[in-house]
Amino acid sequence: MSVFNQSRKNVILLIFVAMFIVIIARLFTLQVISSKYKILADDQGKFRKIIYPDRGIVYDRNGKVILDNTSIYDLMILPSKLKGIDTASLCTILNIDTTQFNKRVLDAIIKNTKSRPSVFEALLSDEMKAQLDEAMYRFAPAFYLQERSVRNYPYDAAANVLGYTAEADTNFLRKHKDEGYTSGDYAGMTGIERTYEKALMGERGIEYWKRDNKNRLTEKLENGKYDTAATAGQSLHTSIDIDLQLLGEKLMQNKLGSIVAIDPKTGGILAMVSAPTYQPKYLTGSERRKHFSQLFLNPALPLLNRTVSATYSPGSTFKTLQALIGLHDGVITTKFKVTCTGAFYGCGMGNPMKCLDKGTFDLQNAITISDNTYFATVMQRVINNPKFPSVDSSLSSWDRYMYAFGLGHKLGIDVPSEKRGNIPTPEYFNKVYGTGRWNYCNFRSVSIGQGEVSVTPLQVANEMAYIANNGWYYIPHVVDSIEGGDKYGLLDKYKIKHRPTDIPDSVFEVVHDGMQGVVERGTGVAAKVPGIVICGKTGTVENYYHGVKQPNHTFFCGFAPRDNPKIAIMCVVENSGHFGATYSAPIVGLMIEKYLKDSITDPKRLQQIETLSNTNLIPQRIYQALRTQDSIKHSKDPAYLLAKGYIKNIKDTLEYDEEEDEEIDKADNKETINNSNKEKPNKGNNNNPVKEKPQAILPNEEKNTIKKDSVNQ
Repeated sequence: MSVFNQSRKNVILLIFVAMFIVIIARLFTLQVISSKYKILADDQGKFRKIIYPDRGIVYDRNGKVILDNTSIYDLMILPSKLKGIDTASLCTILNIDTTQFNKRVLDAIIKNTKSRPSVFEALLSDEMKAQLDEAMYRFAPAFYLQERSVRNYPYDAAANVLGYTAEADTNFLRKHKDEGYTSGDYAGMTGIERTYEKALMGERGIEYWKRDNKNRLTEKLENGKYDTAATAGQSLHTSIDIDLQLLGEKLMQNKLGSIVAIDPKTGGILAMVSAPTYQPKYLTGSERRKHFSQLFLNPALPLLNRTVSATYSPGSTFKTLQALIGLHDGVITTKFKVTCTGAFYGCGMGNPMKCLDKGTFDLQNAITISDNTYFATVMQRVINNPKFPSVDSSLSSWDRYMYAFGLGHKLGIDVPSEKRGNIPTPEYFNKVYGTGRWNYCNFRSVSIGQGEVSVTPLQVANEMAYIANNGWYYIPHVVDSIEGGDKYGLLDKYKIKHRPTDIPDSVFEVVHDGMQGVVERGTGVAAKVPGIVICGKTGTVENYYHGVKQPNHTFFCGFAPRDNPKIAIMCVVENSGHFGATYSAPIVGLMIEKYLKDSITDPKRLQQIETLSNTNLIPQRIYQALRTQDSIKHSKDPAYLLAKGYIKNIKDTLEYDEEEDEEIDKADNKETINNSNKEKPNKGNNNNPVKEKPQAILPNEEKNTIKKDSVNQ
């Protein structure tokens, strides 16, 4: 072979060797060093599926399931995989247009980036799920169905206690960024769902699936070798008696108000009724957002948990506490008597505080007939007690009693949104009247549960538990125990017995005597239950809305049986316009009978349940607001407005507002006239600012600003 041919052969050989080395190097890089194409191949061939855990089940005190789970599906999106997807067909199934589609895609990218899955359509209806099942291969891999465990309510009750879950939005994720939540997770938002979220939520699992050439899931990768099982949340055992809760909600139909019942021996909540309420399942499923909007805008405030978030003047239910303080401080004895000639004149003859029953009463009978003059005199003696150097110090002592009774601060119940109520302090009166320029007569109406004092229904029920137990209580709570143990110490504070004062049992017995008399022969006879000794107290509270007098709120609270009490309870019916014995007392009596006797069988009592349930006490202003909302909603549909008579109603609304304004003007004029006749604690007090009373009806609603005494029962 010539030298030339041999040289050419070597060159060709070198070229082939070089090419081989380059190919080998490239293959080594792709398969060993770089993971890019491996990831792409794996992504095409397998699917990482999140498994959401079942939330913990909730049981009532008798072991009945009151909250469990069912399955529903979300449509998830991976924005990075959208290329080539039949979006028009998907829009048709979801009943949206391309503009809405693009907006949802953009929202998903902003919220969770292009490469991470986000919820595109939450809580699919059965019909929509069936359509997607048939066509899902056309939308993969950008879209897939995600099974989710959602809440199921075996009983249409206790919505305000149980609460609801919702998808964690951006604000929630930001607030709880270190707690393991991701976009698409659901979390408890209200009720015990919120309070016990850590125990209820469980832990997510992961499954890896193989895909075929049409992006359909076929089988688990390596028989589930790399899967992580989801861990269900812990179950909760509550003190709620669901049958008692159902009865309470039935009795409070067509009313505004609440019922709170407590087991005084444990602090466990037996029933917690807020009226009006809603069916808890109303906030689950594909129309949850629509329903939430309707509830949120409802002027009757069904989403407001009145048991812990509404505050009221307690009225005459407050008098039992005044008796305890007077006896313990030694300013009165059980035989101490007061004569009422028609009013309390302890602050002079001008604008006296009226009472209903004339006569001379000792403590027991004063509680029984609810005499205003007696308890105004008792509190005056407490505040003017000579053992205190000033009215500031005596009121501070009175405040400490009230705080010990559970008033003026949050009790710490395991239901969110609890309000503290209000107990007036020396600092408050110093700010309103000036330091040293006020005395008992400036706040005498507090003695009968009016004026500057306000409480929540929960606080009043706990007050009854405190009195029933002769001076001790456990913090009220819904959950008694957590299956698998209380890993987070959520129940620790509910195991502590609180005995905040050293008031002897003999003092409580006198108060018990008076409260028993209320039910047996006094203002609360409507609460009587054959065979059960009930101790109770009625209360009537004046009610103003935007300065205009409304029908009174009525209270009844108590405990039973007197010996070895098993239930402490209170009921408030707003705007009922009657004394506490008319509606609140019989409601409490029926609740006590149901709990202690397990059933109500007397036909007359059963008829009473139906009568109370059908009695509509919702004020007309609520219906007027609903009509106005509806007319605005259909404002562009004259035919609808005419058919419903809303055009006339709009006119009526304007006329009503004018009449209301006239009443407000009259009230303002009356207040101006009465200012000259108001009591002045010290000379030169005319220029001091006058502060409105604390809210005593509902948040964001104004209370009467007219300084006016009331008649309580």
